[in-house]
Amino acid sequence: MRSLKYIFSFAVILLTLNLGMAQGDPALGDAIFGAQCATCHAKNMKTDATGPALGGVEERWADYPREDLYAWIRNSQKMIADGHPRALELWNDWKPTVMNSFTSLTDDDMENILAYIANPDYNAPVVAEGDGVVAQEEDTGLNKPLFIALFVILALLAVVLSRIISNLNYLAEVKDGNTKAQRRTLVDVLTSRGVIGFVIFALVVLGGYTTVNNAIELGRQQGYEPEQPIKFSHETHAGLHKIECQYCHDGARRSKHSVIPGTNTCMNCHRAIKVGSKHGTQELTKIYASIGYDPSSDKYIENYDELSQEEVKAIYTTWIGDNYVKEKKDDPKALAKVEDVQEEQWDNIFNSLTNDIKPKVQGPIEWIRIHNMPDHVYFNHAQHVTVGKQECQTCHGPVEEMEVVYQYSPLSMGWCINCHRQTQVDFGGNDYYKSYETYHKELEKGDREGVTVEDVGGLGCQKCHY
Repeated sequence: MRSLKYIFSFAVILLTLNLGMAQGDPALGDAIFGAQCATCHAKNMKTDATGPALGGVEERWADYPREDLYAWIRNSQKMIADGHPRALELWNDWKPTVMNSFTSLTDDDMENILAYIANPDYNAPVVAEGDGVVAQEEDTGLNKPLFIALFVILALLAVVLSRIISNLNYLAEVKDGNTKAQRRTLVDVLTSRGVIGFVIFALVVLGGYTTVNNAIELGRQQGYEPEQPIKFSHETHAGLHKIECQYCHDGARRSKHSVIPGTNTCMNCHRAIKVGSKHGTQELTKIYASIGYDPSSDKYIENYDELSQEEVKAIYTTWIGDNYVKEKKDDPKALAKVEDVQEEQWDNIFNSLTNDIKPKVQGPIEWIRIHNMPDHVYFNHAQHVTVGKQECQTCHGPVEEMEVVYQYSPLSMGWCINCHRQTQVDFGGNDYYKSYETYHKELEKGDREGVTVEDVGGLGCQKCHY
């Protein structure tokens, strides 16, 4: 066991030397940026994300004392409430998106972050080049090869020290006259209680660390953008045609879940609009095939669920072919491919609407869930949308600009808590809040500018974890 103490001491020294090199360097700012800032700001410092691109931030704050930039990072909403000109300018550009507060960051921490922002590719090697753009390998902030090499060196050192100590113990026993003394073999050393106990301890620690990290990341796959069975464009529907979010997701105003719209909701429009502006008949036919609507006759098919897949195929390939012929009537070469187009589109329809447990195209469209909160987290859409008057974009981002919807926000506990700390409650005309007499009096006297969700118990553990 004495050898293990030496090994641990040696490991601590090496790790300290390795990590200590990053102090005052963009590398340390990289680590802090990854943990605190990267959920809302693009790491290339050039692209707007949940928050603005951070490249050139020091220049944009150059007209103000350095302490103002520190104060903005620590608590942006306080600076906005105080009327700071630069803070108000940023708020007007980015509201209602609220920047998280980072009150625990020291001045040194922020200087390291700013150093990294000024030089984000300080140690990112060039890995590829194409279309005139040099691609950079993403820096994770950890030197994995170094730690692997360190682990191997320490393991070898442990074996060598164990052998030396074993031999020294053997010589000591022989010197003391123990004629039955035996040298311990390498196998004896590796299978000793101390080594086995240490290995078990290391596995428990590693397993616990991995489990906790994975649990923390559950439902927080920011940027998750799965391919859906139908190429539905929110940019076209919510952006171009200005369809309200709650027309399709009507559960958001009245229930816990926003709900995925039923195919009947799609049919409210697409019984009239039968050919899509981007994909023609290919994607809309999936809707018709799932619900049993014949667009050629403008009627729902009787006993549709009882039809064979060949009968269903005949109905919709006829529809696809007729529209293709109508579109390409002046192109003889294209008309010669009508059967290929029918087969290609039908294969896509069949593959999109069926799977191992749903062998027929008839039936509900199985959309892939994007936002998935852990089971121990309670979130109610109606409470936020109807009572709190929050816009969908507050959490889901500019959906009206998304061709394919992705998880915009981190959905982390800290992200939710910061929102509750900074979002004010509308007390006016709401009988529910009559019981908060003290707050009403403070508002009338001007002693209080507003009441946040935190003030009315929005940070209580039972509110989200019941």
